[in-house]
Amino acid sequence: MLVLALGGCEPLRQAFSARASVVARAAGQELTVEQFAEWVGHSAKVPLQPGALTGLANVYVDHMLFAAALAQGRDLHDSLFVLAAGWPTVSQLKWDHFHQRLLAARTQLSPTQVDSAYAAGGVRLFQHILLQLPASAAPPQERAKRTRLERLRRDIAAQGGVSFAQFAKRYSEDPSSKASGGYLAASPPGQLVPAFETPAWQLEPGGMSGVVRSSFGLHLIRRPPLAEVRDSFRAGLETTIAARLDSIYVDHLATAWKLRVADGAPALARQTVQDLVAARTDSRTLVSYRGGALRVRDLVRWLYALDPNDVRAIPGASDDQLRQFLKVVTRQELLIQQADSAGVRLTADDWRQIRAEHDSIVATLERVLGITPQLLKDSAATPDARIRLAATRVDAYLGHAFQGAAQFYAVPPFLGETLRAELPWSVDPGGIGRALERARAIRATTDSTRRPPPGLRPAPGPPPIPADTTRKPGGGRL
Repeated sequence: MLVLALGGCEPLRQAFSARASVVARAAGQELTVEQFAEWVGHSAKVPLQPGALTGLANVYVDHMLFAAALAQGRDLHDSLFVLAAGWPTVSQLKWDHFHQRLLAARTQLSPTQVDSAYAAGGVRLFQHILLQLPASAAPPQERAKRTRLERLRRDIAAQGGVSFAQFAKRYSEDPSSKASGGYLAASPPGQLVPAFETPAWQLEPGGMSGVVRSSFGLHLIRRPPLAEVRDSFRAGLETTIAARLDSIYVDHLATAWKLRVADGAPALARQTVQDLVAARTDSRTLVSYRGGALRVRDLVRWLYALDPNDVRAIPGASDDQLRQFLKVVTRQELLIQQADSAGVRLTADDWRQIRAEHDSIVATLERVLGITPQLLKDSAATPDARIRLAATRVDAYLGHAFQGAAQFYAVPPFLGETLRAELPWSVDPGGIGRALERARAIRATTDSTRRPPPGLRPAPGPPPIPADTTRKPGGGRL
């Protein structure tokens, strides 16, 4: 009966057979099991693991879709396409404009407010002269530098302190403040090392400390009066206020929008990282909020925008760390939504930046693949012929890149995602499995036939340099 049943399913058998012979499809082009196995089997740097091969199959998809778009005459410089492919930069610029709009309405201080803030002392500005001194410095070295600073202090005090900036520019060894006259950013308490901050916060306006020792070395510290630093103090004060407002604003978002991390969200986040491509269409909820939710597919977009090292750390993070991470991502999502709702628009300078980044990416991909729209048009008469030519270039490039004979350049994630939304593609797990088996066989054969490098043979005759019998074992060159 089983034989009869299978005999009536020949089309189904053929479908499975054909599917298992292909690893990936992109824009009508196929990456066969045999070709893929040859690529990875002969590449010693490719780990023969299912996850690694799945990632490389997606590399093929991204490059083939890019080449196919060129072959089909797709305008990759169209404004909507550029916006989608540049989502991280676009979102950051919109948020920057929205943030500036919020701050402009809340942090512009009047002269009276600056006077009051300086008098209240909650935020203070200092300048210093540093002579660097390591903790291991010998007492004579410290005495010499302390004597030098005490002499500088007497010279500055003799001029009423107003020459402190000139002395700092000449003598200070703090590279971050020397050029500005020793000025540090205005800040609230708790921002400086205690050994420096404790004596600094005891100074009255115009006051100067004695010699202060910290882990950085020896300091002279001065608290300049407001008349000398009004502009820089106001800027530092506004920065401090802005930071506090940011914190209040973000905390308010979490409360007002009623953020709630779903049960099991940390485990789902770890699972998402294992296969970002498969998670692109996952609609399961990670964090709910009033009127919406952060779903797995939304998290994928943010993960593509993060530093890959940060993404790789997610599987090893604790549940509490991942809950906090998901809250942060959700708040970022809400901030972008608020910027859009507020009607924030990109400026002409923004567009120049976005287009310059995008054009550079497209030009680099065209260069490494060796194709351009004009070359494809000139070299092939029909659309099908252009795509076949483009596929040939992609195959050649990836074959060389896997072998280390060509520098690898990845299609950026958001460009790849934009292309995947427009053109057909697929990755076949069955094909991956067959390619993995074949690649392991190729690797084993290659390893068994590869001759080990010959051992070192001593040259005839005595050594060209007499042995040094006085050198201690382990001694090396300084």
